Amino acid sequence: MKFIRTLARGAAIGAALLWAAGAAQAQAGCPVKVGGILPLTGSMAPITKKISQAAELAFEHINAGGGIKGCPVQFILRDDQGQPTVGVDAAKYLVEVVKVAAFTGTISSGVTGPIISAVTAPSKVVQVTCCSTASPFTLDGRSGGYFFRTIPTSKTQAFATASETARRGFKKTAVIYVNTDFGKDMLGFYRTAAGKLGGDIAVEVPYNDNQPSYRAEVTRALAAKPESLLLIGFPKDAVTIVREWLSLGGPKRVALNNSMRTLDFVNGVGAQFVEDFFGMDNAQVAGPHVDAFNKAFEEKFKTDSKGPGVHTQYDAVMVLGLAMNIAKDLTGPSIREAIRQVHAANGTAVGTGPAEFKKAVELIKAGKPIKYNGATGPVEFDANGDVTGPALVWKITGGKIETDRVISIEEMQQLGRRVER
Repeated sequence: MKFIRTLARGAAIGAALLWAAGAAQAQAGCPVKVGGILPLTGSMAPITKKISQAAELAFEHINAGGGIKGCPVQFILRDDQGQPTVGVDAAKYLVEVVKVAAFTGTISSGVTGPIISAVTAPSKVVQVTCCSTASPFTLDGRSGGYFFRTIPTSKTQAFATASETARRGFKKTAVIYVNTDFGKDMLGFYRTAAGKLGGDIAVEVPYNDNQPSYRAEVTRALAAKPESLLLIGFPKDAVTIVREWLSLGGPKRVALNNSMRTLDFVNGVGAQFVEDFFGMDNAQVAGPHVDAFNKAFEEKFKTDSKGPGVHTQYDAVMVLGLAMNIAKDLTGPSIREAIRQVHAANGTAVGTGPAEFKKAVELIKAGKPIKYNGATGPVEFDANGDVTGPALVWKITGGKIETDRVISIEEMQQLGRRVER
């Protein structure tokens, strides 16, 4: 495997991963090009390294397991810097210049939305994301059915957060949220759930990311005399916001969303200052296929697989690889129709790793259905292109991030019924 790095328009950084595959390389249409968009720099960069590594591992497994329609896969990864205009430019480059068959990405819903509207929907190119959770993308028809995600929508995290803040007795909660599709979406669901579960919101304060200071936003939030804080945002900005919140006397009863589940945030603020904080994230189920992914990731990168977006990114890539093998051709409409066939009700179970991918390819060639159980558990898309899953409560102890408890799928379903009745 070799790495090729180029400089993209708008200062975006590109990277290509190319695996050789012997004689298959000479076939027409080889290698198959698949794109990726991630914020390699900017406010979300602290959580992106492991996510990009998960994508690298998935493509390695796909190629070792037979590639796509007998061809090796060339992965072209572009940097969106966490900025919508840069993200759209990166997507146009992948679709119009490189002519990728599909792509994975990105993290921020504020970047994903413009990419859907300006690039993937009009071009009929399938996009599978690990991390963008804003619910409108799959509900308002803007994607034309070409957008899928391997992470539950903001509703799951927001409902779980409201349940946990109510359980912990949070009252008069200030909500500081990033002013993007993601931030507004999660705030809306949290507001609804908190009202049903016994919590209340003292003030809602939006912020724009990548600012040197958020003193004005923090001061506005503290003017409402809150007893607690829910911070919805990204780790780089969150470090600054929390420092200013604490320095101005804000209460230490703080709830966080999943992107702050990284040691960059903990160490950025100072571990001793965040011991009483807690956060929410999506959880993957246990099982041999999850364990196999964790082991492969840890052996390759010499670090654990914990963190937001790691498991969901691996599954996003593997879903693309399987669907592109199932599709009758590598056009957008064919790949779109094949996505839901990666987890057929009557299919043979296949899991993570190159051997399991090879098994899946052999079944597909034989005209037999498959049922993919990935790094996040069973990956089954609903009519909107969304998945469901459990949630977890995480905490910070002794400078380490630990799981406090897991909220099962069944509990999440009960919670949803309680909030939405």
